[in-house]
Amino acid sequence: MTERFDCHHCSETLFGRKYIWKEENPYCVDCFETLYANNCEECKQPIGCDCKDLSYKDRHWHETCFHCSQCKNSLVDKPFAAKEDQLLCTECYSNEYSSKCHECRKTIMPGTRKMEYKGSSWHETCFTCYRCQQPIGTKSFIPKDDQNFCVPCYEKQYAMQCVQCKKPITTGGVTYREQPWHKECFVCTACKKQLSGQRFTSRDEFAYCLGCFCDLYAKKCAGCTNPISGIGGTKYISFEERQWHNDCFNCKKCSLSLVGRGFLTERDDILCPDCGKDI
Repeated sequence: MTERFDCHHCSETLFGRKYIWKEENPYCVDCFETLYANNCEECKQPIGCDCKDLSYKDRHWHETCFHCSQCKNSLVDKPFAAKEDQLLCTECYSNEYSSKCHECRKTIMPGTRKMEYKGSSWHETCFTCYRCQQPIGTKSFIPKDDQNFCVPCYEKQYAMQCVQCKKPITTGGVTYREQPWHKECFVCTACKKQLSGQRFTSRDEFAYCLGCFCDLYAKKCAGCTNPISGIGGTKYISFEERQWHNDCFNCKKCSLSLVGRGFLTERDDILCPDCGKDI
């Protein structure tokens, strides 16, 4: 007696019929498709044994149903993108979702290099200097009136020239006597220390730090012999070609301050009236 060879599910004989093995058990085509076939995402019909099953992220399609959701062109063996459960060819995806070039207004295709600045995007070849029209690429640039300039073109067209070194001032700078200077060029005439952000004064139109100015030009106090700068509201007393700091204008004997008081002199000394009454 011939051994039986039946479908594992419906028990119908499989002799002379097409069948599929699944987990070491034979199934007729109808039972296999009912139990195991995936349903197509597009047409919702089972993907039969005689059809190619295309899958993407646990979703399945008939080969003929695997197409772009917008233009309906086949995506079989072609690159595609997914957006909100829809499959799109690269052209439709780019037209719908990719950035548009700020210059030429065309789509910037996925995978191509683009330049971005302040929320706008450019093709690499479209991101050019407004003056020389050469691509800027990854080089430094300077924006001006909604236009972008490479550094050399910006310097030629807009940058002020330092009165000291005659080179363009591209960042920062100092204005002194209505003339522009690089910060590193604006220095003390004597010691060459940078004056930007520091207190300074001038003599004969030359700038000096306070230390150099006092050493070179300030009068010396007759009391402490230190310079009297006269800068920043410093108060001093002057008498017969001699000067004193306010704090140094004191009686030689009792040290009483003589600011605003009468005083007497004895040779190079100054005395209050009480100490000088015996002179």
